[in-house]
Amino acid sequence: MSLTTAPSFQIWRRLITAASPPITTPSSLSLRVHKSSLPNRAAASLRCCYSSSTSTRRMGDPIADEHMDAVQRRLMFDDECILVDENDRVVGHDTKYNCHLMEKIEAENLLHRAFSVFLFNSKYELLLQQRSAAKVTFPLVWTNTCCSHPLYRDSELIEENALGVRNAAQRKLLDELGIPAEDVPVDQFTPLGRILYKAPSDGKWGEHELDYLLFMVREVNMKPNPDEVAEVKYVNREQLKELLRKADAGEEGLKLSPWFRLIVDNFLFKWWDHLEKGTLKEVIDMKTIHKLT
Repeated sequence: MSLTTAPSFQIWRRLITAASPPITTPSSLSLRVHKSSLPNRAAASLRCCYSSSTSTRRMGDPIADEHMDAVQRRLMFDDECILVDENDRVVGHDTKYNCHLMEKIEAENLLHRAFSVFLFNSKYELLLQQRSAAKVTFPLVWTNTCCSHPLYRDSELIEENALGVRNAAQRKLLDELGIPAEDVPVDQFTPLGRILYKAPSDGKWGEHELDYLLFMVREVNMKPNPDEVAEVKYVNREQLKELLRKADAGEEGLKLSPWFRLIVDNFLFKWWDHLEKGTLKEVIDMKTIHKLT
């Protein structure tokens, strides 16, 4: 019979109270009991009832990050990323929180699947966003149109023609930029390649991603979500080069995301040329995983 159902429960509770100091930290969920004050079975029952919460608490505990924006906290703990190996084979899943903790990335070599969307208008100008100040990783940096993760769900695990990643990209363009799904049809994304990189954000957070790079040319309607995006703008190539110069010079506090900079330095301008010439298919390479760490 468990302690909580025993007829003498009230007696045992008085004994416990007398033997232990009051609990002053509700979040600790711990109860200290002198072993000599209780029979073994009762003490074991107490340990079971009160220690289960602490034993199952993991690094991704919302109590530890109460300062985090409520929307970002929900996304970090509710959404689960797709864990992959360096050959992009699915090996499991974990919360966005755990996948972005540098401590866990380094200790367990956690690598998750991601995507980076490059959306151009009909004038071949690239849409950039500045990440919201509320973002956990890389707040207020400028980056490409949309950067996020396919989640561990059936529709976003589809491997054929990167359909799962394209489904996720359509979902996040709506979530972050308010772009309706009909403005960015899944079949209009062109997957161009994959990169693997690792980048710390600060002392606690970072990225370790196998990133799918997606291009699209569309005129779209937008209503950016302030929880995700601070600012947006279209740039041509010369304007982007000026942004790069300012970032390199540290002017205006302007910073670029590390993945965006890697893509710019290795691929973007060449692919941009092919996009305008209508020869983008010539540079598609979905077989190679470019390790840019």
